[in-house]
Amino acid sequence: MIKPSILDNKLILEVEGFDKLWTLKSRLEFNINHVKNVRIEKLSSFKGYQGIRSPGTSIPHVIRAGTFIQNNKKVFWDVHKAEEVVVLELDDEAFKELVIEINDPEGFVTKLQEKLG
Repeated sequence: MIKPSILDNKLILEVEGFDKLWTLKSRLEFNINHVKNVRIEKLSSFKGYQGIRSPGTSIPHVIRAGTFIQNNKKVFWDVHKAEEVVVLELDDEAFKELVIEINDPEGFVTKLQEKLG
């Protein structure tokens, strides 16, 4: 799971627990101005959307975590069994999209959208 925070002009995503092992990341940090879009989606809308692990962990119906190449773009995943995920689209970053599971997706999306103006 991801613990998000916003500090000044930075979006900080702390990878928690064993997800550090599965994603091979402990923290992601982005300039908030590079966030092009943020939304909540049903996880079911990603069925069949696999891509190539590079590196990452993927066990169907259990976990999808790490870096994946999907539709010629680098996508970061950290999702276990969430029904809803937060999707962030980024510009000028190595990752073009993030699909993450967090505790309060509605609260986070609202806060980030307010910060983005």
